[in-house]
Amino acid sequence: MENKIIQVNKLTKKFKDFTAVDKVSFSVNEGEMFAFLGPNGAGKTTIIKMLTALLNQTSGEMKVNHFNPLSEKDDVRKSFGIVFQDPSLDNWNEKAP
Repeated sequence: MENKIIQVNKLTKKFKDFTAVDKVSFSVNEGEMFAFLGPNGAGKTTIIKMLTALLNQTSGEMKVNHFNPLSEKDDVRKSFGIVFQDPSLDNWNEKAP
């Protein structure tokens, strides 16, 4: 039996009249590698912020490691790690005082 570690169903995020994420659904099984690919403005970062409990969704449902990011924020954040590809961090040690 597959263990779904991320489950997203009809996830939507609106900022006033702008829809950043529109009814996105997907799941990730334990042991799978998963990545978001797409152009700027596609909603990748917005989805990650919702999954990591940094941003609340407008509608839809999601579970991360069987926790609800809306009501179990601390449990969600303790249950996984995330690495962003951000060129601004590449030379961080060189710029540190």
